[in-house]
Amino acid sequence: QVRLVESGGGLVQAGGSLRLSCSASGFMFRINVMGWYRQAPQKERELVAHITNGTSTDYGDSVKGRFTIFRDNAKSTVYLQMNNLKPEDTAVYYCNAHRIRGTIRDYDYWGRGTQVTVSS
Repeated sequence: QVRLVESGGGLVQAGGSLRLSCSASGFMFRINVMGWYRQAPQKERELVAHITNGTSTDYGDSVKGRFTIFRDNAKSTVYLQMNNLKPEDTAVYYCNAHRIRGTIRDYDYWGRGTQVTVSS
């Protein structure tokens, strides 16, 4: 089992910044991708960013150039630095960890989420 605990959400004005943290514990040896997803009210959950064990990163189109994902392996923590926040970034942000082997995704784990609210 893998446990993911998010922190760092909150209320911020448009143009401001927040940093989310995701602390991972448990059987992480199978995991090779960690990332952040978000879900706004009445919308589907969408990828925000992910990072592989090799530190390769990918971002959703709406956050490219504003958000940065990075990790501290010594602390088993993944971070999401969010700059120039917009009201449309308002959502619950979920940490995710999973394994990718070719086209197969398994050992998929989720945190409980942290609310980010951006006021205009």
